[in-house]
Amino acid sequence: MISLPAGALQGLRVIDLTQMLAGPFCTMLLADLGADVIKIEPPEGEFMRRQGPFAPEDELHAFGGLFQSINRNKRGVVLDLKQAVDRDALIKLVASADVIVENYRLGVMERFGLGYEELRQVNPRIVYACIRGFGDPRTGESPYADWPAFDIVAQAVSGLMSTTGPGPGQPMKVGPGVGDIIPGMLCAVGILAAVRHADHTGEGQFVDVAMYDGLLAMCERIIYRYSYTGEISEPEGNNHPTLCPFDLYPATDGMVAIAAPVDNLWRALCEIMERPDLAADQRLAVVTGRSKHAEEVRAAVTAWTSVRSKAEMAQLLGGRVPFGPVNSVTDIMNDPHVAARDMIKWLEHPGTGKAFAVAGSAIKMTATPSSVRHRAPLPGEHTAQVLREVGL
Repeated sequence: MISLPAGALQGLRVIDLTQMLAGPFCTMLLADLGADVIKIEPPEGEFMRRQGPFAPEDELHAFGGLFQSINRNKRGVVLDLKQAVDRDALIKLVASADVIVENYRLGVMERFGLGYEELRQVNPRIVYACIRGFGDPRTGESPYADWPAFDIVAQAVSGLMSTTGPGPGQPMKVGPGVGDIIPGMLCAVGILAAVRHADHTGEGQFVDVAMYDGLLAMCERIIYRYSYTGEISEPEGNNHPTLCPFDLYPATDGMVAIAAPVDNLWRALCEIMERPDLAADQRLAVVTGRSKHAEEVRAAVTAWTSVRSKAEMAQLLGGRVPFGPVNSVTDIMNDPHVAARDMIKWLEHPGTGKAFAVAGSAIKMTATPSSVRHRAPLPGEHTAQVLREVGL
């Protein structure tokens, strides 16, 4: 096995009480960066362990592909928080930790006697982070604070669906679970900021990201458009309300994305398409004019793309005009960019004798690279090891 440099977060201990997608994605980012993430599960295991996909030859079913993808690089501990002895063990772990992360419904940790106010008495430096659908009252009490939420709910309430879809009145869910992943990313940023503060002051704090808030922050355009112009954003297909051309176009073997909203890029596109008439048309010389005549621009670009393959257009446009083919996963698995950037990682899967692929870490660093070092843990695989480290 190749020896990898230590990650930038080496020495940071994270107690991970999260489940489903948002919380585990957050702690996965920290683990990829070198943190010692200790995943705490109940005796029956986290819900996501039982979700697939499972390899056909996997008779063990310790976990599926989803669990593997977002729980790599973590150590696994089983504790039953309904039992006093296991709650005491968690408190002992918190005393030795820098961060604790949970995404239970509001009030669950308090009922166990493990809320932020209790745990900071044990460890004043602790950074206590949570991800909930509508946030925690400690940072702003939402009228929906008690409501549970999943990705699709966050996408609905945040405005993301209202601007996604083929056209007005046709809202649509985004494919990936961004309602979980975006809040997870933001929570990781908040945790690292709070850890830096704790390093300087010795004082921990409570970090809170609401799924609603995370996606609303991502949808920032709908807010400023409404405030500045009174416009209510609606689903706009694959184009853009103010930038043109900025769309998907047909190829002979699929679809491609072309974005040439800046005027010099538009002139370059016209040159490549051998359309000097478009470059000379003063109505289309600036982006506001092209947006006003977007259908005419779209028709001209479509006429050019529709008789060419994706590969042919890559040769003509690549490096000159922002361009990309609409890739399927098979395209991605064979893309030299993905190989060069180490974005596919292969992890052994217990019970199969084989390795399977997960997405790699997108955070690239020169001195302390992030890395996918080992598979997700079996249930309670590291319980004895971790508890011994804190004297239990």
